[in-house]
Amino acid sequence: MSDQDLTRLTIAEARNGLKAKEFSARELVEAYLAAIEAGNAALNAYVATTPERALEMAAESDKRLAGKGRGKVRPLEGIPLGVKDLFATRGVHTQAASHILDGFKPTYESTVTAKLWADGAVMLGKLNMDEFAMGSSNENSYYGPVVNPWRATATVQKGKKSKEGKKSNEGKNGGTASAPLVPGGSSGGSAAAVAARLAAGTIGTDTGGSIRQPAAFTGTVGLKPTYGRCSRWGIVAFASSLDQAGPFARTVRDAAILLRSMAGHDAKDSTSADRPVPDYEKALEKGVKGLKVGVPREYRVDGMSDEIAALWEKGIAWLEAAGAEVRELSLPHTKYALPAYYIVAPAEASSNLARYDGVRYGLRVEADDIISMYEETRAAGFGAEVKRRVLIGTYVLSAGYYDAYYLQAQKVRTLIRRDFEKAFKQVDVLLTPTTPSPAFAIGAKVDDPLEMYLSDILTVPVNMAGVAGISVPAGLSGEGTPLGLQLIAAPFAEETLFRAAQVIEDAAGLFSPPDDWWLKAEGSAKRARQGSSRQPASSRSTSSKAKSPRARKGAKQTAGAKRTKTKKTR
Repeated sequence: MSDQDLTRLTIAEARNGLKAKEFSARELVEAYLAAIEAGNAALNAYVATTPERALEMAAESDKRLAGKGRGKVRPLEGIPLGVKDLFATRGVHTQAASHILDGFKPTYESTVTAKLWADGAVMLGKLNMDEFAMGSSNENSYYGPVVNPWRATATVQKGKKSKEGKKSNEGKNGGTASAPLVPGGSSGGSAAAVAARLAAGTIGTDTGGSIRQPAAFTGTVGLKPTYGRCSRWGIVAFASSLDQAGPFARTVRDAAILLRSMAGHDAKDSTSADRPVPDYEKALEKGVKGLKVGVPREYRVDGMSDEIAALWEKGIAWLEAAGAEVRELSLPHTKYALPAYYIVAPAEASSNLARYDGVRYGLRVEADDIISMYEETRAAGFGAEVKRRVLIGTYVLSAGYYDAYYLQAQKVRTLIRRDFEKAFKQVDVLLTPTTPSPAFAIGAKVDDPLEMYLSDILTVPVNMAGVAGISVPAGLSGEGTPLGLQLIAAPFAEETLFRAAQVIEDAAGLFSPPDDWWLKAEGSAKRARQGSSRQPASSRSTSSKAKSPRARKGAKQTAGAKRTKTKKTR
């Protein structure tokens, strides 16, 4: 198999091919490392790669697959994955895409990544994101924006078959590409890497839609599990009562495979649920016959495009044709979810980010006294969106405003959760669009935070209620860019989500960008970033051998003028 053939395999196909010895784990990993080397400059999905570690992990997998006494074959043996820069990875760049964590390499491993490596997965590197997970477009990263592999085109060709025999909506570039598109955020690097085949699968975090919204924008599957289903230990915190880890994949089956390895109780996380982890992959075969599907009328929001509304109706028809019973219902407090979220989340961020002060690790800006050092370090280290949310959060928690804003928002949150509890007494799963519009151009909304926040209007309620949600690619816009449908289930009912999601995928087919332009586009990254005020990305690697001259030059530029007054601390 060629490198490109290997990177086109789903996780399920790669797993089967490795077991059948059609190729080795090393060959699979080398194919992805070559893809990253060729395509990351255009997409800026990775902020650090770990080629030496990846090859070491692949060698261990090959020994197990060969049965050479190294233990039994593990569930994810030899599968190459990318990791959002929010997860602590021992000895590897972990900076939450922020300048304030410059040079931080933790001495510990997050529980979720540790579970993946214990199950045989291979780490390719760390993925770009909005700084501290605050954003809906991945334009807020210290390393520059991520570029969506999809581009708006004039015509789209449908009807191809995937290797699994499913209908595919893989297009053929039939027109002039438009301006570069955002991949969504905050897990934009995770979504783009899967869509561009720079990883077999990736992991991200979802605080208000940061997995599901990027999945919808990039034609991938993105799952936000129930709050507490996956451990938060070792994940850099944004809003502790909302953050949840989850997988990105090309298929529903792949997402089910990844979640089984990620999920489980963790004594180190007091919010982790002590519940057994089902075999999610087995649930895919059950179908939806007899399931009750709810359609919440409040999700027909102002500004929703006609094509997304039409896709929603198509999704309803697909589920009905598969044997589900569909009924409309009400979630009356949905309209309050977004404003309540933008009180609760910034308040928790204000508290969580207080620890970044230049004293113990990361960036430090020297000053005449400690208070000035705090102020100068935080001013230099945090980006504009992080500062905005910290200020909002500090304000709503301050004396005289706590009761009027934060306490009221928490009461609204309770009402939102009760809406879902009542709904799940009537139905098994809810069907909604994931986003009110397709992916937009880089720079289009960066100067309008309120419009940017509205990108999450359909995903935020799931986080506020702590329930489970998944986005499945279900169609293409008139410009040939992906559109997603969202399924929502009761707490710890991920099996039900996967059953319904498989029906959507079977009906809609699989989605891939029309062509591999990022493998050919010399200078694409520079052109894309000209539309943003952010700094250029760095293709950092734990191995100096993996840095191209272009990447090293970008890293030096990113270090910039402020370095003359700063130093790193440990």
